[in-house]
Amino acid sequence: MNFLLTLAYDGTNYCGFQVQPNGRSVAAVFQDALEAVLGSRPDIKGCSRTDAGVHALGFRLNFHADTRIPAAKLPLALADTDTKNAALEAMAVALVENSDAILAANKQDLAAARGHISDVMLDRLALTPARLAAMAKGMREVAALPDPVGAVLRKIVRPNGLLIEKTSVPMGVIAIIYESRPNVTSDAAALALKAGSACVLRCGRDAWASCHAIVGALRCGLARAGLPESAVSLIEDTTHASANELMTANGLVDLLIPRGGAGLIRACVEKATVPCIQTGTGICHVYVDKAADLNMAVDIIENAKTSRPSVCNAEEVCLVHKDVAAGFLPLLKARLVDARAAAGLVPVDLRLDERAAAIIPGTPAGEQDFDTEFLNYILAIAVVDDVDAAIAHIARHSTHHSEAIITADDTAADRFTTCVDSAAVYVNASTRFTDGGEFGLGCEMGISTQKLHARGPMGLAELCSYKYIIHGSGQTRGGSAAKLQNPCN
Repeated sequence: MNFLLTLAYDGTNYCGFQVQPNGRSVAAVFQDALEAVLGSRPDIKGCSRTDAGVHALGFRLNFHADTRIPAAKLPLALADTDTKNAALEAMAVALVENSDAILAANKQDLAAARGHISDVMLDRLALTPARLAAMAKGMREVAALPDPVGAVLRKIVRPNGLLIEKTSVPMGVIAIIYESRPNVTSDAAALALKAGSACVLRCGRDAWASCHAIVGALRCGLARAGLPESAVSLIEDTTHASANELMTANGLVDLLIPRGGAGLIRACVEKATVPCIQTGTGICHVYVDKAADLNMAVDIIENAKTSRPSVCNAEEVCLVHKDVAAGFLPLLKARLVDARAAAGLVPVDLRLDERAAAIIPGTPAGEQDFDTEFLNYILAIAVVDDVDAAIAHIARHSTHHSEAIITADDTAADRFTTCVDSAAVYVNASTRFTDGGEFGLGCEMGISTQKLHARGPMGLAELCSYKYIIHGSGQTRGGSAAKLQNPCN
């Protein structure tokens, strides 16, 4: 395939366009970028020479490369770190500049959804000036992170002299299907851009107006930075048809990431013919061990359950060791039920197994209560015999998202963290920390609950693939050792 590209560059730190043996040239830097993305180092023909320190606008260059990467993806895949960071800053600024229009669109979504979804889901849908500011802050934090594209993950020199470099490369086109969380729009766009990929967004019907306004602002920022607006695209159709089309868009979508409820995740896993990351629902457990600080446990569970019950890292199940259940459960009820009711807050509905129901009043736990992501002020509670029983309960009911143990016993903590098979396992901390921002990733594309190729909060590294680039000096397999010896000698 022949490529014709138009380049603009500041020549201050370059010895000119043409490759030169003793200086940094524009062509050589561009060849380095092409090699990282394409796996080959094509010969570049420029429209002219430029002297040292000379700038250029509308500089044309041509090269030939055998690649499956569509031409439209190259500007983003080849964008250097400074360009991508400038684009992220411009997108963050545009987000704030357009806050009035975004908040007005969000009011439309809230008005249409009110009466059809729960109050906690309305909170998940709602945008505020503070939440918009946090979205812009998240984009700037992504800009501040190291660029993953072109990073050499591993370097090996073989005995035959071959230099093998495992090199991080853009995924290509990342599609995200999500429901009623408008902030996912900016998080996904920021991470995909920094990882050198385009993103195709398909939001839920409830959040359409909000997401459309956000994408409009982000595309303004991209245009200001000189990158194609198509790097961030929003699908207008919010029916199942558009979701199904993305799931089967072989050759067009390189990675599909669903973010939403169990039904959406299951549909993607079962129907997708493109590579798909399973971002699971969050049936998250907190186990209160016999060696727990009970006041600490109450504080952690209050945070894990009530700080934002509509998100996937909220606690849904509390397991309590039989030796402390009689002392702990009344404390928990006093905090989650009685104190909240007295303060005019929604009390937590405690769904109790038989052993817990013998200690405190509440709602008898139903057959499905330990297998439900409530996303509401509901907490299932069970009394267990020991840490092994807690581990076994989690193995039967967990979605492998986030689990926690509250204990002062290091042996119990070690057994729990070793045996519990989830993406994030906590000791004496709230499950609410399972989040890209809290993990230092800037923001996240989702929480992967599978093991291939990503697990836990998905940041920049998880949105890249890699290739092996091998440098040789004429090596052939077998070499001199493979030559037959002369039997006559």
